[in-house]
Amino acid sequence: MPAEHDSGPEAALAWYRDGRGAALATVVETWGSAPRPAGSQLAVSGDAGMVGSVSGGCVEGAVIAEALEAMQDGVPRLLDFGVSDDEAFAVGLACGGRIRVLVEPVGIGRGIDPDLLGRLAAARAARQAVVAAVRPGAWERRLAAGPDDPLWPAAEAALLADRSGFAGDWFLGVHNPPLRLAVVGAVHIAQALVPMARLAGYDVSVVDPREAFASPARFPDTRLVHDWPDAALAALGLDARTAVVTLTHDPKLDDPAILAALASRAFYLGCLGSPRTHARRVERLRAAGVDAEALGRIHAPVGADIGASTPAEIAVAILAEITERLRRPGTRP
Repeated sequence: MPAEHDSGPEAALAWYRDGRGAALATVVETWGSAPRPAGSQLAVSGDAGMVGSVSGGCVEGAVIAEALEAMQDGVPRLLDFGVSDDEAFAVGLACGGRIRVLVEPVGIGRGIDPDLLGRLAAARAARQAVVAAVRPGAWERRLAAGPDDPLWPAAEAALLADRSGFAGDWFLGVHNPPLRLAVVGAVHIAQALVPMARLAGYDVSVVDPREAFASPARFPDTRLVHDWPDAALAALGLDARTAVVTLTHDPKLDDPAILAALASRAFYLGCLGSPRTHARRVERLRAAGVDAEALGRIHAPVGADIGASTPAEIAVAILAEITERLRRPGTRP
C-alpha cells in the first residue's frame, strides 16, 4: 500500500463509495520553489476530511474550499496560487513560488469516473506503472498503460523520468510503484542505510537468515526476512522500482541474492567488497553461467566514490549511487 501522503486516489475512491462524496486535487504545474512537485495529490471528502498534500499546508484550506464546491456543482477547476517567501519559510523552503492545482470531483458532473479511479487504484495495488491522463477544459480522461495508446511515448518517458507534467494539452499524472530496497546482510552498514533509505522514500526489507543479526533490537520498525536470500527476494518480487544491496561478504548469502537480482528487472544491484573481492565474485558468477552483460549491472565496490570509510559514510555513498541510477538511468560511473 502507498504511504498516507501518497494515498489520495484510494482515499477518494473509498469516500465516494461510502457516500461521503470526494474530490481529488492534483498539482499540475510548479514554478520556483514550490512546496510539492507536480503530481502530488490531496483527497478531500464531503465532510472536509483530507489525505495527502498539495502544498505542505500553504494553500490546503483554499483547495479544500474549492473541492467542496466542486462536489456540489460537478465542475472541475484549475487553481493558481502564489506561495510567498514568508509562507515558504513556514514549510521549510528558502523562497516562494507558484503552483497550479487541478481539483476534480468524483462521480459527479464532469468529474472523475469512479470506474476509472477504481482501475487506477487496482493498478497501484498491483504495483503496475500507470499514467492517469486528463485533458483540462475538454475533461477527457484515461489511463495510459501501454503502447496501444497514442499518449504512450510521452507517458512512458514520464514514467522513466518519474515526473508528472503536461504533454501538449494533456496532463500526465505518473503513478509509479513505491520504491523498495532489499538489503541482504544485517550488518553495521545496514543499520545506517535502513533509516536513510526510509527517509528517502524507500520501503526497506532486511534479508538475513541469521536471526541474531536481523533482530528487532538492531533494526526497529523494519521488515526482517529470515529466509535464504534467493527465496526471500523471490517472495518479495523484484521489479524495476526495486534496488538490491548485498553486504554480508559471505558468498553463501550474497551470491544467491546476486543471481536473483540479475534475473530480475531491479534497477540497481550493489555489492560490498574490495576490487579483489569483486574479482573473485565475478569468477564465481561466470562459472555459474552469468554473462558479461549481466555482470556489468553489478555496482562494486558498492556506493559512489566519495572516500567513505565509516559504516554511516558507506551508507551515504550507497544511497547516493542508488539515487543516481534511479534519476539518471542512462549513466554509469
